Amino acid sequence: MLRRLLENAIRSAVNETMDKAMTRLVRDSYVENLFEMVPSARKVGVVNLMEIAMRAKLGKPVERPLGSPLPFSPWEQLLFNPVHLDKLPVKEDAPINKRVTIGRRAQKPLEIEIPIMIAAMSFGGALSKRAKIALAKAATGAGTATNSGEAGLLEEERAAARKFIGQYNRGGWMNTPDKYKRLDAIEIQLGQGAQGSSPQRTSARSIGEDFRKVYGLKPGEDALIRSRLPGVETKDDFVKLVKRLRKETGVPVGLKIAATHRLEKELAIALEAEVDFITVDGAEGGTHGGAPTLQDDLGLPTLYAVARAADFLAAQGASGDVSLIAAGGLVTPGRMMKALALGADAVYIGTAAIMAMVSDQVVEAMPFEPPTSLVVYSGKATDQLDVDKAAQNLIRYLQATVREMELVAISIGKDDLNALDRTDLCALDPFLARAVGVEYGAVAPGAQSDFFRGFPAWTPGAERTGKEKDSLPLH
Repeated sequence: MLRRLLENAIRSAVNETMDKAMTRLVRDSYVENLFEMVPSARKVGVVNLMEIAMRAKLGKPVERPLGSPLPFSPWEQLLFNPVHLDKLPVKEDAPINKRVTIGRRAQKPLEIEIPIMIAAMSFGGALSKRAKIALAKAATGAGTATNSGEAGLLEEERAAARKFIGQYNRGGWMNTPDKYKRLDAIEIQLGQGAQGSSPQRTSARSIGEDFRKVYGLKPGEDALIRSRLPGVETKDDFVKLVKRLRKETGVPVGLKIAATHRLEKELAIALEAEVDFITVDGAEGGTHGGAPTLQDDLGLPTLYAVARAADFLAAQGASGDVSLIAAGGLVTPGRMMKALALGADAVYIGTAAIMAMVSDQVVEAMPFEPPTSLVVYSGKATDQLDVDKAAQNLIRYLQATVREMELVAISIGKDDLNALDRTDLCALDPFLARAVGVEYGAVAPGAQSDFFRGFPAWTPGAERTGKEKDSLPLH
């Protein structure tokens, strides 16, 4: 009886409250109405609305983590072509080759077991020591390489990583022989997808003793990432730097840049310097925190950047000699594999790796802190990250990801992930098909030329199919 009376009282109170709320919503003018927030949010966008308020409160650029939420690359408009009779699938028990060599011309090329590497995420500037160690352990367990990011040499990370790529960076923290001679590959960092070549500063008050030691900072000194690499004021300076590092170390020396519409001009200088690999970081690239305008309005989408870079390398006869690494928004096995088919030799993953690491540990932070508080240097829950558990999570994620890639390879008739090319793809959009050099899926292969008659002509280098140089069927 009491239960029924209580239920009736609650229902009556809720009903009365809703009646009053609805009456007020339809009675009040927009300027007095809470409903005003609905069209305002739709016009401005919920994310933009919050960031407007943050800028107004802070008076400085907002530090948005993980990169832009905008989907720049239309990966879903590309599909792989399964085979049945015209070409047979690979037998289910046949091995699929996944090994990749980065920097074939180097004295000591970088050999990895899978075409997926851990992206540049720095200790201190981005991640905690525990997170960096977990990433290094996972990379070793999966047979791949991890990247230092823009930092100094973290000894625990170096010890845990069997294959370690270090960034010769704009902060200068890895730029001395005692550090870069201990690397398995050197990546000269001139920019990144989420921030371009903009400067970044970490205030001394946010820098702990371990951070200061790794970076070689004095007490009270800020950590500054410059817009230009120290010592490189001209393209000739860059050319000399690459040749010196290659001679001193024998390991692959590469270049990392933010993807840009000026891509071919940048790559021409990289080839002149005889780099061993090029990392192109698309506009979807993640970051520990950066200004939203840099993330949303700067750069070139990963999909187009990979296709254009591969075309340019092919046109210059550099495919194979110079490895192409794709980065930026590659959060599914399908996207990673499509990047390979468009011409990349390997891919970097950052956001996906972090999410995989903390997948079953988010309960340690939530609901009062976001999952990233487990891994970022300034996070409140970094000491709660179980390093070995995080590493195993990421190893399993990489194993599952590679297995999905193998299943696609079997279905398209390829027993080597290095052999993927653009003939394995079709596009659902004719303009995308024309832009990246794949066939348009709505038209039969034999009718491609008739369909595309009148479309703009192919640009130089667009005749290649991924890593091969055969002419496109629709050309």
